[in-house]
Order: sequence, then C-alpha cells, then structure tokens
Amino acid sequence: MDPGHTAPPSGRFAPSPSGDLHIGNLRTAVLAWLFAATTERAFLIRMEDLDRTAAGSDVRQMADLSALGLTWSPDVVYQSERLASYQAVIDALHGGGRTFECFCTRREIQEAPSAPHAPEGAYPGTCRDLTDAQRDARRAAGRPPAIRLRSDTDDFTVSDLLHGRYTGMVDDFVIQRNDGTPAYNLAVVVDDAAQGIDQVVRGADLLSSAPRQAYLATLLGHRPPVYAHVPMVLNDKRIRLSKRDGAVTLDDLAERGVTATQVLSHIAQSLWLAESGEVVDLPMLAERFRPDALPREPWILTAAEWE
Repeated sequence: MDPGHTAPPSGRFAPSPSGDLHIGNLRTAVLAWLFAATTERAFLIRMEDLDRTAAGSDVRQMADLSALGLTWSPDVVYQSERLASYQAVIDALHGGGRTFECFCTRREIQEAPSAPHAPEGAYPGTCRDLTDAQRDARRAAGRPPAIRLRSDTDDFTVSDLLHGRYTGMVDDFVIQRNDGTPAYNLAVVVDDAAQGIDQVVRGADLLSSAPRQAYLATLLGHRPPVYAHVPMVLNDKRIRLSKRDGAVTLDDLAERGVTATQVLSHIAQSLWLAESGEVVDLPMLAERFRPDALPREPWILTAAEWE
C-alpha cells in the first residue's frame, strides 16, 4: 500500500512477531478493536517484523486474536515487505537537508555532556555538525553511521484520549540504524500514514514515543493520529508482564483448562466492562464501551486470577 489519503480511517494493532502474545498484548488488542469498532473505523493488523522474529509466531498471534473474537481487514501488512517505502522517505528527508549521519555508540551518547537546556536523555548533538573530513575519518575507522533526523524543536504536543494533551521530548532521533534497518519511529509513521490510520491505541509505555512520531508525521505532511495509550498489565511485583510470569499466553492457559472465552471475560472484567465470571463477547463489550470510563491504573495480574 502506497502513502496517500485514499485509505479509509482506521485503527490498528501492530505486534512484533517475536513470540506468542501474552495477556497484556491481548488486552491492548481488545481495546484497539473496541476503540475502532465504536468509532466506525476499519481495524487493521500490521506485523512489525523489522527486528527479531520467531518463525510462525505471526500465524499464532493472529489465531489467538481470532480466538478472542477479533476481526480485521484481510490485508495484513508486514513491515519487512515495505523497505522501499521507508527508504524513499529517508532519501527525501536527506534531500531536504533534514538528516545527518551519526557515528556514536550508545555508551558514547550516555557519557557525552548534554547540550545546555537540553531535556534529560536527549541526543547531545555530537555528530550534528561534523565536517566532511570528520565523517570520512569515522568511516575509515570502520564505524557505520546511523541516520538521525535533524529536528528543529525540543518538544511536541499530542492529543491522547486517556492522558489529554501530552508534551514530550523531541530530539535528533534515529530514523535508520547503522545496519541499514529503518528505525521504529520512522516505520510506524510511514505505515500509519499509508494505511489511513488516524487512531493509535497501544500500551502506556509508548506514550513518550508519541511526540517524536507526531512531529515526524507533521514534517512529512501528515496529520498525526489521535492516540489512546492504555494502562499496562503488570505482575505482582508491578513489573511489565512477560513470559517469565508463567501462564500468560492462551496456550499456557489452555493447558490449565482456561478457555479463550474465559480469558476475554477476565480482560473485560479488568476493563470494568463485565461482572466477575460473566460470559461476554466483543459485540457485547462494544455496546458497553465508554473510553472515559476505562480504568487509568495498570491491571495487576497474579496467578490467583485464573483459579
């Protein structure tokens, strides 16, 4: 799908196919579907497979989503098939003088003194104004460069349905890694624009990424999406849920006799959309769904949840 304005307004769920989805992922997917369905948007699935992937996990992920009752447009996009689109945008930004090569390692960035008045954690600008000779010397030393966006602002404000107006840092962030792979912050913006995605529902841990992405979207001539960064699912130590926490995938839970219907009911209960033990389906939840009534705190998931 090529960038343009002909795609219908859509929401999406965009997992990385690096393993099976856990309950936190599934809860976010349910919320993304509900937000889209109740605002008459199409619902899309995109596989963000530019990083590490596990063979067959995309198929298993979609099977799990289907088991919960989610439906989506049949055209599932894989980022690995859109490299030419990302490169075209990177080339256009370079042609407009909006990029520079960065030869810094992560350690060098962490240890470099920050620029005056720069936000904490911002790229310090080490390579922003290197001379041609300095760049040539770094290449000769065997350092492949990443490509950074030459930003002209320190922050940007986005609109979030749960968090209101949120202003976050925008620095000279990476748009292409030093191995040539398009960076997440670029790929997600290019894909959302190409797919007509004007509503992005995802975990609250990504809220701080939204200003960079919205700024880049604006720079590329696109209207940033409306965001909804939803609460995370945490374990009993209030750490982000992971496979280490035991029975957290549909397959894990099925081995304990917990059905997909029961999982959806637990998710609905955690969202204040169902009573304890109530059997629900997605159309029923859509009738009850009110974004302003959603919980704002993380769901603390313990082993007792399934007993």
